[in-house]
Amino acid sequence: MYFIGKINREIYRCVTESIVSEEVVITENQILHIKERHPGDYERLAKYLQEAVEKPDYIVETNKADTALVLKEIICDETIIKMVIRLVTKHDNPTYKNSIITFMKIDEKEWSRLLRNKKILYYILCQI
Repeated sequence: MYFIGKINREIYRCVTESIVSEEVVITENQILHIKERHPGDYERLAKYLQEAVEKPDYIVETNKADTALVLKEIICDETIIKMVIRLVTKHDNPTYKNSIITFMKIDEKEWSRLLRNKKILYYILCQI
């Protein structure tokens, strides 16, 4: 298990009010999942995980409880990341941590489709 960063509970509260942890981790199993299903993305994008977790551009609704779909545009690398984070709530085992389930690079078309078709729970008003 690898520590990625900490969420801002005020931002992620749009997903669930009962978040009990700020820490976000990724497990070996999820890294393997990403490497198998999205070849090259882990190696290219892992350096941006903390930034995406801590400063999301958008959080959109998913069909799974206590789960956030995070969208982050990395300007310097002209890359857009889509990430799924399972948030730990008071109903979960207290030893669990917020966990990255998967992430991948997406294109502008997918970015636009998600923002058009999904309910936006959070977005950053301006980027500096």
